[in-house]
Amino acid sequence: MRKTIVEKICKVLKAEALDVVVTSSPENFAYLTGFVVPTQPLIRHRHAMAILTADGDESLFGVDMEATTIARNAPETPLTVWREFHDDAMVILAEALTKAGLSEAKIGVEMDYLPAGDFERLAALMPKASFGAFEKQLSRARQIKTPEEVELIHRLSRIADQAIADSLSAVRAGDSELDIAAVLTRRIYELGAENFKLLIIATGERSQLPNVGPSSRILGRGDIARVEIFSVINGYQAGVCRTAYVEEPPAMAEEIWDLMVECKYAILDQIRPGASCLKIYNDFIARLDKMKLPPISFVGHGIGLHLHEDPYIGSTPTLGLPGHDALIEENMVLGFEPLCYRTGYGFGVQNKDVLQVTGNGSVLLSDYSNTDKLIRIGG
Repeated sequence: MRKTIVEKICKVLKAEALDVVVTSSPENFAYLTGFVVPTQPLIRHRHAMAILTADGDESLFGVDMEATTIARNAPETPLTVWREFHDDAMVILAEALTKAGLSEAKIGVEMDYLPAGDFERLAALMPKASFGAFEKQLSRARQIKTPEEVELIHRLSRIADQAIADSLSAVRAGDSELDIAAVLTRRIYELGAENFKLLIIATGERSQLPNVGPSSRILGRGDIARVEIFSVINGYQAGVCRTAYVEEPPAMAEEIWDLMVECKYAILDQIRPGASCLKIYNDFIARLDKMKLPPISFVGHGIGLHLHEDPYIGSTPTLGLPGHDALIEENMVLGFEPLCYRTGYGFGVQNKDVLQVTGNGSVLLSDYSNTDKLIRIGG
C-alpha cells in the first residue's frame, strides 16, 4: 500500500477510535493501494477490499479471477482470495478478519458502497464486532492531495487537453463527430492514458446537450463543437472540455466566450486557501447574469479518484445541503467549468479545466491549450 496514504488513514482511524477500515469501493481500494482491480468497477459483486488497521497492519481481499493482478501489483501484502460462484465473499471476509484478531473490533466500512445484503451478512457473521460508516472520512482525506497525486493529475490533465486539441486540428467541415472521436480516443492512449471516461462530442444544436457521445452528425460551417474527455491512470482521472467553431463563429459565440474566459480567470484569481466555495459560485452566477445567461448549480468540484468529489463550488457545495458552504484548502485539486448549455442562440459553450490550490493561490494544471479565444476548426 502507499505509505503516505496509509499514515494519513491510520491517524484518522485513531482519531475516530476505530480499529480497522475495510474499503469496498474501487476508488478507495485504489486510494490505499495505488492501483485498480480491472473488473471491480464493472462487476459490483467482485469484491476487492483493502484492509488497514489503526496500527498500520495491511492486507488485501479479492476474487480469484483477479488474484494474479492483485498479487502482481502488491506482492508483499497478504492477500485473502475468495472463489467466485463458489464462496460467499462475506463468509471468507469474516474468516479473514477473525483470523487477524478483529472478531470484536470496531470496523469502519463504506456504507454508501457495500451492498446492504452483504453488510447484513457480514454483521451477522461477526456478532461481537461493531461497524461504523467511514466513507465520509475517506472522502475528506482524499480532498487534500499528496505531491504524487498532484503530479499524476497534472499529467492526466495535459493528456486530455492535448488529445482534444489534436482531434480538433485533425478535422474539417464535412467530417463527422465520429471522426473527432476516432482521433481523440487514439490520442488518449498514445499520450499515455490507461483508459478514459465520459467522452462527450456535441456539435451544432447538439452542443446544448450536457452529456452526449459522438454521433454521425456532419460538421458544418458555423457550428459550435464541445469536446470533453476524462483521461485515466491508476484510477485517477482528469476531465477537460474545449469549445471550438467550424470555419466561422456563429452570432454571439465570441461575445459569450469572452464572458467564459472572464469567469475562468476570476475563478483562478479567487481560489486560495480559506476562500468560500459559495462566494466564488455566487460571483460566477453574477457574471452570467450580465448577459442574462441561465445559471447552473455548480461551477467546480474536487476531482481525483472520482469524476466529482467534494468540495463543490456551487449552490450546494458539499453534503447536498442547501446553502452549506465549504472552504478551499491548500493542495485540493479542482475541476472548474465556466459553461452555458442554453445560450439562447442555438449552441452551448464550456471551458473545463483543472487546477491545484497552492499556499497563496492556484495553478492551472490543464495548461496545454490556450483557451483565451475559441478554437477554430478548418484551414
